[in-house]
Amino acid sequence: MKWIRSVFWPFLGCVLSLAWMLFSGDRFAETARSFLGRHLDLPVTSRSLGKTVPLSQRLTQKGYALGQPVLLRLFKSESRLELWMQRGPEFELAMSFAICTWSGDLGPKQKEGDRQSPEGFYEINSKHLKPDSDYYRAINIGYPNAYDRNWQRSGSFLMIHGSCVSIGCYAMTDAGIDDIYNLVEAALRKGQKQVQIQIFPFAMTEANLNKHQNNPWAEYWRNLAEGDQTFLASKQPLSVKACGKRYAFDNTLSAGCEKVESW
Repeated sequence: MKWIRSVFWPFLGCVLSLAWMLFSGDRFAETARSFLGRHLDLPVTSRSLGKTVPLSQRLTQKGYALGQPVLLRLFKSESRLELWMQRGPEFELAMSFAICTWSGDLGPKQKEGDRQSPEGFYEINSKHLKPDSDYYRAINIGYPNAYDRNWQRSGSFLMIHGSCVSIGCYAMTDAGIDDIYNLVEAALRKGQKQVQIQIFPFAMTEANLNKHQNNPWAEYWRNLAEGDQTFLASKQPLSVKACGKRYAFDNTLSAGCEKVESW
């Protein structure tokens, strides 16, 4: 049986790779990549399915390098994840990824099992990295944070991960999470103490906020928009505090407020 396996699986890998070259569809490429990575005892890289430029080289072309501080911003309605990197004193948008799928509706996660993807402001450290996730690679977003706990919200293992499947997480393509994971891991390894993750229901424009002004979460989203505006004005990670049942974004720690930090 061993000789059959040693011949059949590599042959099937070649067929899948050939099919990718013929059809060049992103979803097909990700399916093939997941299959090869999980069912063949062969080293499978993004390059083997057409991503011919290594991450480090793509960064160099944009004037970045692995290990520079990073920050993540996610937008549910647009299904977009933005990865910002520090260049000089400010952060700037370096890469953008399509979110393959997320769960539930617009609005925050409230309790364990509601299959709702969270919204809010989170901080992670190296303990939140899950390289051996069942869903390829994963980054725990740090839910619940101090704000969530003030609302007595519950939930666990809320991730950004690969495999394009979500039951409360933000699922990326495997190629996408490869880049995101490697950039976050490198930044933490180089000394960044916490990586901030900002999650919004939609792009926080005045037009979008007005469009949803009658939604039960409208006041909450206005509070999130304060953080969005503060970040875009400063291009620096936010100083986020949970002050009772509101987020605050100034540098002073007032009585009754708790910093939103990684746990």
